[in-house]
Amino acid sequence: MMTRKTAHLISHTHWDREWYMPYEAHHYLLIELMNRLLETLERDSRFRHFHLDGQTVVLEDYLQVHPEKRELLKKHIREGRIAVGPWYVLQDEFLTSSEANVRNLLIGHQDAAEFGAVCKLGYFPDSFGNIGQAPQLLQQAGIDVAVFGRGVKPTGFDNKVDEFAGSGYESPFSEMHWAAPDGSSVLGLLFANWYSNGNEVPVDAEEAAIYWSKKLVDAEKYASTTELLFMNGCDHQPVQTGLPDALETARALYPQVDFMHSSFAQYLEALKRQLPDRLVTITGELRSQHTDGWGTLVNTASARVYLKQMNQRGQTLLERGAEPLAALAALTGAKAYPHRLLTYAWKTLMQNHPHDSICGCSVDEVHREMIGRFDKSRHTAEAMIRESLEAVAGSIGTAQVEAWNEDAVPVTVFNTAGRERSGTVSVELIVAKRYFKEGPNPAAIAEQLERLPLALEDGRLLDDRGQAVAAKTEDLGAGFGYELPKDRFRQPYMARKIRLTFEAEAVPALGFKSFAWHPGADNPVRPPADSPLVTLENGMANEFLAVQFREDGSYDLTDRRTGRTFRGLGVFEDCGDIGNEYVFRQPDGDVALTTRGVPATLTLVEAEPYRITYEIVHDWVIPAGADETLEEERRKMAPFRRRQAGRSEQTVPLRLTSRVSLEKSGKGLLASTSFENLAKDHRLRVLFPTGLQAGKHLADSVFEAAERDTEPAPEWINPSNAQHQQAFVSVSDGHAGMTVANKGLNEYEVLRDGRNTIAVTLLRSVGELGDWGVFPTPEAQCLGEHTVEYAVFPHAGDAIESGAYAEAYAFQVPWFHVQTELRHGTLPTTYAPITWEGQTLALSACKLSEQGDLVLRWYNLDRRHAAELGVELHFPARAAYRSDILERRHAGLELEDGNLRIEAGKAEIVTVAISV
Repeated sequence: MMTRKTAHLISHTHWDREWYMPYEAHHYLLIELMNRLLETLERDSRFRHFHLDGQTVVLEDYLQVHPEKRELLKKHIREGRIAVGPWYVLQDEFLTSSEANVRNLLIGHQDAAEFGAVCKLGYFPDSFGNIGQAPQLLQQAGIDVAVFGRGVKPTGFDNKVDEFAGSGYESPFSEMHWAAPDGSSVLGLLFANWYSNGNEVPVDAEEAAIYWSKKLVDAEKYASTTELLFMNGCDHQPVQTGLPDALETARALYPQVDFMHSSFAQYLEALKRQLPDRLVTITGELRSQHTDGWGTLVNTASARVYLKQMNQRGQTLLERGAEPLAALAALTGAKAYPHRLLTYAWKTLMQNHPHDSICGCSVDEVHREMIGRFDKSRHTAEAMIRESLEAVAGSIGTAQVEAWNEDAVPVTVFNTAGRERSGTVSVELIVAKRYFKEGPNPAAIAEQLERLPLALEDGRLLDDRGQAVAAKTEDLGAGFGYELPKDRFRQPYMARKIRLTFEAEAVPALGFKSFAWHPGADNPVRPPADSPLVTLENGMANEFLAVQFREDGSYDLTDRRTGRTFRGLGVFEDCGDIGNEYVFRQPDGDVALTTRGVPATLTLVEAEPYRITYEIVHDWVIPAGADETLEEERRKMAPFRRRQAGRSEQTVPLRLTSRVSLEKSGKGLLASTSFENLAKDHRLRVLFPTGLQAGKHLADSVFEAAERDTEPAPEWINPSNAQHQQAFVSVSDGHAGMTVANKGLNEYEVLRDGRNTIAVTLLRSVGELGDWGVFPTPEAQCLGEHTVEYAVFPHAGDAIESGAYAEAYAFQVPWFHVQTELRHGTLPTTYAPITWEGQTLALSACKLSEQGDLVLRWYNLDRRHAAELGVELHFPARAAYRSDILERRHAGLELEDGNLRIEAGKAEIVTVAISV
C-alpha cells in the first residue's frame, strides 16, 4: 500500500530591501506586493497564510507609505494568516557583531509582538553561511527550529542547487539536528531544493502534471518523512493569488497526496511527529565546508571594505560606547537611560545589515545610501555618548583630590572595554574660553586668547593620586566652539585649546580614571631614565616585545616573554581579481606581487615615553587593472571560472604609508596603512608568516572563537580558502602563538605555504555585482584614499589561555574622555560600577533592559571546559537573575554583599539581569 504524503505549500516572498536595484525601487515593489496580499486575504478565505520573510522591517517599510493599513495588518497577524519576525532584518550573520545579532532578534521580537504575534522560527533563508552559535541564540529566545538555504549543500549562483560529486553532504536529509559548541541543539531544516521549490504552481492540469511529476520526486529525494515542504515564492516574488485553484488541480491529479496551503507552524507540527531517529547532528558553523568552495560567497567579506570599516565603528560606538556609558549614567543617577534613542540608532544601523547590503554585493546606488545610514546611526550614538559622559562627569568629586590645585584642568578617561586597560590617549582641553557676548567680536576674542602666556613647556599632568604622568602637550591655538544649554539659547564662544597625549594606566573595565593638567607648574615631567620603552637601531622595544625593521619595511617581532621571534611580518601582497562582488578569482597564471625585497623608507616619527612610532613608505607599482578581455567577458556574462582575462601591462603607482607603533604597556604591535588606490581588478593583503606548525586555527566569530581547519576538506577545489573573522585570527602550536587583530577587515586566509601565514585582506577591487545578471558596479573598484588598521599580538599558548583575545577585543574599542571642572561630587575620581573575573570569558554587553534591569552578558571562549564567573557590584542592587538574549528574568541568583558567583559552561553565553 502506498504511503500517503502531504505537500505543504507555504506562500512567501524573500524580500531583499535593496540589491540589484536601489532601495526605493525595491520599496515600490514591496508596496505593490503588500497591497495585493492584503486584498487577497480579505477577498479569498481559501488563501490561508503568508510567511513575511522572517523580518519585521518590511512592516515599517510598508507602513511608511500606508500607515492606514496598520490595524488590518494587526488583524491578519493576530489571526495567524501573516507570520512576522523573529528578526528585524535578515542579516549577514558573520559580518555583524555578536551583539548586533542579538539586538536584531530582540528588536524583531519587540516589533512583532506589537502586531500581535512573533513567528518563533529561526529563519535564515539566504544567509551566506550560518554562525556556529545560532542554535544557542535561538534556544535562548525560545526557538527550537532553524531553516536555512546555505551552508550544508552546495548552492551556487542564481540560487542554483548543485548536485555535488564530492564525498557527500553533511546530512543526507533536508532535516538534521544542528548543535552549537555548548551543546544547545535545534532542529535544522535545509531548503534542499531552495526556497522557490514550490514557486508558480500551474493551474492548468497539463502543465501541473509536468510540474508536480518533477517537484514531488525532487522533494522526496531529501525528505526523511512523508511531510514535504514546498516554498511558494522567491526573491521579490509577487503573491500567487491563484494558489488555491492550483492546489485544487494538484489534488485532482494526485489523490494520494494531501496538498495543503500551509504555514511553518502546521508543517513543523506534522513533521515532528514523524522525524526518524537516524537524523545526523551537525555541530557548529555551516559554511559549506564540504563543497568545491566556489559557492560559499565568503569573499563578500572583502567587497567594499569601507562598508565593513564603517560598520565596525558603528557597532562599537553603540555596544561599547553608547550603551555602557548610558548604563553608567543611569546607575549613578546622573541621567535616564535613552531606550528609544538606542533602538532608533540600532535600527538605523541594522538597516545596513541585510546580506546584500553589508556584504557589499549590490549596485552602487545601494551602497551610497548605506553611507548615510551609517552616519545617522553614528551621529546618534555620538550624541548619546557625549550626554552620558557629561552627566557622569558632573558627579565626579574632582575637587577632593588634594594634589590638584585651583588652576587644574581635570579630564576623565573612560574604558568601556571588557578588561582593565592601559594605553595611549589623546584629549583636547579648553584652557581658556570667552563667550561671544563678552565681546567685542570673535576675531578680537581669538587674538586675546592667543596672547595668553600658557607656558606649556612647564605644564604637567597628574593622575588622581598626585603621580606625574608623562605627556606631550600641543598648543592648538584659539578656535570656535558652542554650547547648547538645556534651559536657554545656544552659547557660541572662542576657546584656547591644547592637546595632551599620554598613557592612561590601569583604567578599570566599564569605568573611568581622572587626570588633571596643571599649567605652568614647576619641574615638568621628563621621560624616566629607566623606561621600558626604548628605541633601537631600526627598531624599538618594551618589556614585552622587541621589533626590528628590515630594509624592505617588513619586521621581525620578538616576544620577550617566550623568546620566540616571528620573522618577515608586514609584507604586502597584490594580485589580480577578475571575479565580482561575491567571489574572488585570480587570473590563470597570475603570480602575486609582494613587497618582499623591495626597498622601503623607514623614519622614526615619534619617540615619546608612552609610544614609539616608525613610518614605513613603500613606493610600489602594480598593474592598472585587468586587460581589455575582462570588459568583454563581463558584458557577455562569461562565468567567472571560465574567464581568460589577465592583468594589464600598464601600471600605476601604489604608495603604502604605514605607521607601526609600540606603546609603553603594549603587548602588541599597532599598525595603520594608508594608500590611494588607483588600480582596478585587484586584491591587496598584508602577510604575517607565523612559522608555527598547526593544522587548526582560531577565528573570532559571533560569541565564539571558532576553531577551523587550515587545510580544507578533500572536496574543496577553489585555490583560495578565505574565511570570515570578527576581531582576530590566531595560529598557535600549543607553545607559542600569533594573534592578528583588525578594525573592520573581515576577510583572512591562513595560507597553506608551510609557514601558516596569516593573510588579511585590506582591499578588493572589482567592477560587477555578479550572480544572475549583468550589473556593472564601478564604485566597487574602491578607487581613492583608504586607511586600514590592524595589530599583531605574539603570545604563549593559544589566544584564549594567553589572554591575547582580550587585547584583540580592546584594540577595536576607542577611548572616551570628557573635560570636567573642579567640583565636589558623589563619585570618586577612579570608579567602575562592577568588577569581574573569569579567565576565558569575554564581556559583550552592559546595558539596561526595557524593564530597567542592568543587563550584563559574557560568553565563554573555552569550547572544552566550564569557567567560573565572579562579579562584584559597587552599587546598591535589589536582586540578580539568570537572563537570556531577550533580557527576560529567569532563576534568581544568590547575591551576597554585592557578589555573584556563576558557572559558565563550555562555550556558553551567560546573561545576568540585575534589579536596581
